[in-house]
Order: sequence, then structure tokens, then C-alpha cells
Amino acid sequence: MAAAESNVGRAGPSVRRLILGSQLRRLREKAGISCAEAGYSIRGSASKISRMETGRISFKERDVQDLLTLYGLSDPDERAQLLSLVAQTRQTGWWHRYNERMPKWFEDYVGLEEAASRIQSWELQFMPGLLQTEEYARAVVTHGHPRAAGETIDSMVDLRMRRQKILGGQHPPRLWMVVDESVLHRSLGSVAMLKKQIDKLLELTELSHVSLQVIPFAKSGYVAEGAFSILRFAETELPDIAYIEHLTGALYLERPDEIEVYGRAFDRLVVDAETPRGSRQFLEKIRADL
Repeated sequence: MAAAESNVGRAGPSVRRLILGSQLRRLREKAGISCAEAGYSIRGSASKISRMETGRISFKERDVQDLLTLYGLSDPDERAQLLSLVAQTRQTGWWHRYNERMPKWFEDYVGLEEAASRIQSWELQFMPGLLQTEEYARAVVTHGHPRAAGETIDSMVDLRMRRQKILGGQHPPRLWMVVDESVLHRSLGSVAMLKKQIDKLLELTELSHVSLQVIPFAKSGYVAEGAFSILRFAETELPDIAYIEHLTGALYLERPDEIEVYGRAFDRLVVDAETPRGSRQFLEKIRADL
């Protein structure tokens, strides 16, 4: 329990919900109580308990108090520590000001991304959002939302630029990106913009915590048919999470068997791709040919 207390200091509300949920799950399983029994005790359902334990919904202090009693946790200090997390899960992150123009299902990802110690991503259509120039990001957002108002576009681009600040923070995550070669040829209407984007990639990959690998057309990343990211955390209470986005929402996978599938896929992509050094040479050649 002390580990959870020491790790939540830098975590946002999304991560605090995960930490609290994982602690509640541990206590429930230790007590030998089913999700259905726990749900009944708080006037809910097994589904509600599952969503609480995976950090997908907010917590009510009364519910947590009742669950702690049901699970037999009587130590006043441990109860107070977990109950203090309830209030912390309701705090708003810096991204709250973008909520009106950010899909609800993306809010959790921004919070998790900021707290991750390692981010592994596979992209086969666009540059990874954390590596985009502002001009490139604006082109992607504008093409994806052609009917959006100018202020909406500005807000979405600003959010993407704000997310990138984690790369220059005091404790930046280890970023490991693999992209398909096609990404490097998609100019979105401006060759000059693409040149600047590749320049930024070359600049960022000089950082020790950023790796970029390119899969050439000859390989084309057949092992994974769609883009995905794997977020890994230093906190032992938190599970690794695979994030897969689609047109109307996103999937957050955290079961060990699911993470294993995506982890193996990423490992295969890394093997198929050019090495980080070879990928820099690949970028330089494409940049020279534009």
C-alpha cells in the first residue's frame, strides 16, 4: 500500500483512478468476494465494480467506504490513504480546458500518456502525434475534420503541441516509435511542410529517450494491420495498457494475454524495421530526394 502512496504524486486523475481501482481489486480478490457480491453491496452491479477496478469511471467516497468495510480493511491509516485517493481522482488535469473539443474517450489517454514511463507506438498513416510539427498537425486535423470551425482546429492543434511537452520534461518517457515508409511520403499537400517534419524527426531522434524506426515498403509491417500504442508505467500497481483508436472511440486493453499479443507484434515490427541508425539515414535520403 505504501508504494501506491509514494507513486501518485506526479500522477494525474486518470492514473490515480487506475491505482485506486487496482488496490480495490486486490482487496476484493484477497477477501474472496465476487464482482457481483461487491456490486450488490454498493447498490450496483458486477459491471460497475469491473469499471471501477479498471479506472473507467469516477469513484464515490461512500461506495469506496462500503467496499473497504466489505473487504475487511479496518486499519484507519490504510482506509484514510485510499479514501484520500477518491478526492484526487476528481481533480482535473491540464487537458480539462480542451474537453469541449476533445472526444471523451481520448481524455484518459492524455492522462495515461503523461504518466507513462515508456510509450511504444506503431503508425502506418501519419507521423506519431508526439513527433508532429505544428504545421503538420494542423494539416492532419484539418483533413480529418473538414467541417470544423477555425477555433476548434486551433484548440485540437494546441492540445497536440501541449502533449509534446512530456518529451522535454524532467523525467521524460522512453519513446519508441515504428512507422511505415508510406508515412514519410505523405505530404498532405505541401512538400515544404513534409521537409520540415522530417527535419523535426531528425532533431528529436538525437534525444537519448526517443527512438524512431522505419519499416520500408519491402516489409510493410504485415504483422499489424492497424496503428496501436502500448503504454508502460513505472508504478507496479499499474498494468500495461494497449491503446487502439478507431473512428468513433478507442479500446483500452490491459489483460496480460492481450498485452502479450501486442507486445509480440511490436517486437516483430522492430525486427522488420531499419535500425534506429539506419532509419536516420533513411530519413536523410528521403529528405534529400524531396
